Amino acid sequence: MKRILTIQDISCFGKCSLTVALPLMSSMGIETVILPTALLSTHTMFKNFTCADLSGQLIPITEHWKAEGITFDAICTGYLGTEEEIDTVIGIIDKFRNENTLVFIDPAMGDNGKLYPAFDEKYAKKNADLCAVADIADPNITEASFLTGLPYKETYTEDYVKDMLHALSELGTKMPILTGVSLSEGKTGAMGYDTAKKEFFCYQNDRVPAAYHGTGDIFSSVLAGAFVLGIDRTEAIAIAADYTAHTIAETLKNPENPWYGVDFEATIPELVDALRRIKK
Repeated sequence: MKRILTIQDISCFGKCSLTVALPLMSSMGIETVILPTALLSTHTMFKNFTCADLSGQLIPITEHWKAEGITFDAICTGYLGTEEEIDTVIGIIDKFRNENTLVFIDPAMGDNGKLYPAFDEKYAKKNADLCAVADIADPNITEASFLTGLPYKETYTEDYVKDMLHALSELGTKMPILTGVSLSEGKTGAMGYDTAKKEFFCYQNDRVPAAYHGTGDIFSSVLAGAFVLGIDRTEAIAIAADYTAHTIAETLKNPENPWYGVDFEATIPELVDALRRIKK
C-alpha cells in the first residue's frame, strides 16, 4: 500500500483541507498520514472562527517519525499560514525525500485575481520557493499569476495558459498543472506541462454553474492520490476534474443547501468505481 503525507490545516467544520484530504485519499486505497499546521473551529468563510497555530509541533512530530524509520511514497502540501511555516515544510520535504518520493504542492493562497485576506505578495513569492521543490504543483490562475509575476486574466487564450505553465516550470516545478482553465465556452478543467517530455496535456469537462468552498482541496486531493497510484497524467486530471464536478452537481440537489462545502461523502463510491475501472 502506498503511503502519503499531507501537510495542511484542520478546519473542524467546513469540509476542506485535512477533513477532505484524509477521507478521499484513504478511500483511494492510500495510507494517509496527516501533519496539521493549524487547528481552526471552522474554515475562514465563517465569522469569528478560532485558530490555534500548530507550527511549533511540526519539527518534533517529524523528528519522531524519522527516529521510527517512517517513510513516505509521497508528500503533499496544502494551505500553509506563514513564510516561516513554508521554510519548515521545505525542510521536512528534504528530510524525508528520496529518489522515489513524489512531492505534490498545492500553493493555496488566492482565487478570482486576489490573495486570501491573510496573505500578501511577499508570502506569495515565498510559495515560489515551495514550488521549486515540487515534482507536481497545481496552482489556479490567480496563484500562478502571483507566483510568476505574469498578469492575471479572466479572459485568455490557450497561449496564455502555456506561457503561464512555462513560467511555473522555470520556478523549478517538474510538472506544473494549472487548474480552473477554461478553453471554450461552458467548459473548465486543467492543463499541465511535462518538463521531462516537453509536452502539454489537458482535460476539459462541462462547467457546473456553482461555487463552493473546498472544491480546490477536493480536486488536489484526488489528483495527488491518482499520481501516487501511478495513473497516467491526463487520466489523473480527468478523474479529479470529473469527481469534483460530479460532487458539485450532487450538492446542488441537496435541499439543505450546505453553502459551506460540498457533499463529497455521498460521492465517494463514484470515485472508488472510477479507480476500479482504470485498474481493469
